[in-house]
Amino acid sequence: MQDKIICLPQRTASPSDNASEVEVKSLLHLQSNISAVQEMTGLKTDLDLQQYSFINQMCYEKALHWYAKYFPYLVLIHTVVLMVCSNFWFKFPGSSSKIEHFISMLGKCFDSPWTTRALSEVSGENPEEKDSKKTSTFKSNITVCPGEESVEKTQSLRSIPEKIVVEKPSASVLDKKEGEQAKALFEKVKKFRLHVEEGDILYLMYVRQTVVKVFKFLLIIAYNSSLVNKVRNRVHCEVEIQDMTGYKEFECNHTMAHLFSKLSYCYLCLVAVYGLTSLYTSYWLFYRSLKEYSFEYVRQETGINDIPDVKNDFAFMLHMIDQYDPLYSKRFAVFLSEVSENKLKQLNLNHEWTAEKLRLRLQTNANNRLELQLFMLPGLPDTVFELTELQSLKLEMINNVTVPASISQLADLQELSLYQCSLKLHTTATSFLKENLKVLRVKFDDNRELPNWLYGLRNLEELALTGSLSPDASKNIVLESLREMKCLKTLSLKSNLTKIPQSIVDVSSHLQRLYLHNDGTKLVMLNNLKKIPNLLELELVRCDLERIPHAVFSLTNLQELDLKENNIRSIEEIISFQHLRKLTCLKLWYNSIMYIPEHIKKLGSLERLYFSYNKIEILPSHLFLCNKLRHLDLSNNDIRFIPPEIGVLQSLQYFSVTCNKIENLPDELFFCKKLKTLKLGKNSLSIISPKISYLALLTYLELKCNHFEFLPKELGYCRALKRTGLIVEDALFETLPSDIRDQMKAE
Repeated sequence: MQDKIICLPQRTASPSDNASEVEVKSLLHLQSNISAVQEMTGLKTDLDLQQYSFINQMCYEKALHWYAKYFPYLVLIHTVVLMVCSNFWFKFPGSSSKIEHFISMLGKCFDSPWTTRALSEVSGENPEEKDSKKTSTFKSNITVCPGEESVEKTQSLRSIPEKIVVEKPSASVLDKKEGEQAKALFEKVKKFRLHVEEGDILYLMYVRQTVVKVFKFLLIIAYNSSLVNKVRNRVHCEVEIQDMTGYKEFECNHTMAHLFSKLSYCYLCLVAVYGLTSLYTSYWLFYRSLKEYSFEYVRQETGINDIPDVKNDFAFMLHMIDQYDPLYSKRFAVFLSEVSENKLKQLNLNHEWTAEKLRLRLQTNANNRLELQLFMLPGLPDTVFELTELQSLKLEMINNVTVPASISQLADLQELSLYQCSLKLHTTATSFLKENLKVLRVKFDDNRELPNWLYGLRNLEELALTGSLSPDASKNIVLESLREMKCLKTLSLKSNLTKIPQSIVDVSSHLQRLYLHNDGTKLVMLNNLKKIPNLLELELVRCDLERIPHAVFSLTNLQELDLKENNIRSIEEIISFQHLRKLTCLKLWYNSIMYIPEHIKKLGSLERLYFSYNKIEILPSHLFLCNKLRHLDLSNNDIRFIPPEIGVLQSLQYFSVTCNKIENLPDELFFCKKLKTLKLGKNSLSIISPKISYLALLTYLELKCNHFEFLPKELGYCRALKRTGLIVEDALFETLPSDIRDQMKAE
């Protein structure tokens, strides 16, 4: 509508004007009796239409109050500003994406079948009942601000429990597709929470726009209330245009004044209502901290006690959604619970790993037990406990596993291997393992992966621990007392120990085999070895030992000793082994031993001797006085000559001198008629004595990487030697007579 003003000139009063007025009135009175044919006329102004238009325009600009002129534009500007304040966070990229993602995710969580199932398991809700809330209604109303709704107080979470029935029905079974969708929702919620909890941009933006709205409200009310009376119908106008029109003062009528006056009062009322909602929103914002949100009521009602409290923008959005309907937060909380997520994973796991599929993975392990190995699964399928024939269970890199009471169905289970698994046991499962478990192997990186329940396995016979252990109680991971393990016979520790743990002494009376594998850490204190008199086998591998520990010589029942991968250079102490009359196996391989002392002859009980991967150059003849030797490994040294006394070893079955510098073999070697394995590869040999025919039991002969030009035909007398057991170049094999080649190739 066009806003305009209509003006008329105002005459100024003077004596001549008054006389003229009296004269006019007299003339009018005298002419009253004259015929009425004469027409009545108004006051003459002598102004034309163009002058009137000019006057109207001048008075509109000079005399009309600015509030009356610009009122419609002010309303428009204020409305646009208030709309921007209310909707800016829905359009700003940094906040709108979070809100849209949250609304989409909230609707999916609300409608997910897993939400119904999870709540029904703890509250007795009938999973077949559908909530009266519709997602479409939710999406269309979710963006309403708390201050822009009714100021009535919203019901708390406690006041809106899920429906309870007397008899808890069986939870509906999720199909595979629904399970995968719920799994994807858990991942989305987890990532969304991680992202949104980092900042508070939504909260700050909402606070700022609310403050702007309150300020705008106060500003509008203040100046409108004081200026609304400036909108008048009649306006006095005084402009200096007398030289153009003949008049200086005018009386004007503002044609839109009446309408503007009514609209301004109406506008003030609407702004007042809007301002009250903004004030309520401000009170809601600052009355309590909206950057923290507690699910305490949900935890109490649902029994899902691990639902975490949230903060920052995530908490703020949940407070906002509570103003709409607290039921959404309650159902959304299911997807924040690790317990709920683990139940879903378990359900999906059981669908994927059926008992039939697991049965196909059963294999026989090194201990001749029927074993099932599971690697990097999200959990332990319940179907595992349906394999009643299972004897060994091996779990690798499976976290947060809880073994249920149903493990007691595995009556034949004797062996359990846990490699980087954090395992928790049901009380019944603990009792079952205490009675039945014979072998336990644990590989761990932290305390969570080293279970405390292992110390109570009273029937355990073999324990193997791999990980960082410390004998110092001030450290993180300590090997506690093993005194409850009354049947423990074998203990293996692969760690970084500096001394023999005291806890090993607790089982010294019945411990028979001790294996200590360090990561190169120097094992300094070995005195506790003296307190384990019944040891039959001892391994001290990679313990940075420079000499044979004296504590070993007190182990009178020792049968096998392995000192692999140390820094031993001298073995003069070997004479003390004569007191260990039961010692049959000595492994000094992978060291830096330069020579073998003559005292080696004192070890008359030795049957297996390993000197491979050392720096030995000369073999003493006294070595071959250990006439019970059946296995002698001298490979990977610097030996150039084999003494003829080797012929004394009539019990020798295995002899290896691979990777040395030997040029000739003594004929006496072939007098060891029980030899089954002879390894001569990677030397400087050029000929083999025909007396090799004496080795009738030979099944494995390695001759590769030497200087042979031909093979002796006497190999044909080694009837047990086949082509697969003869390790030699193909060209050299062809130098044998054809009948011998055919004989060796024959099965």
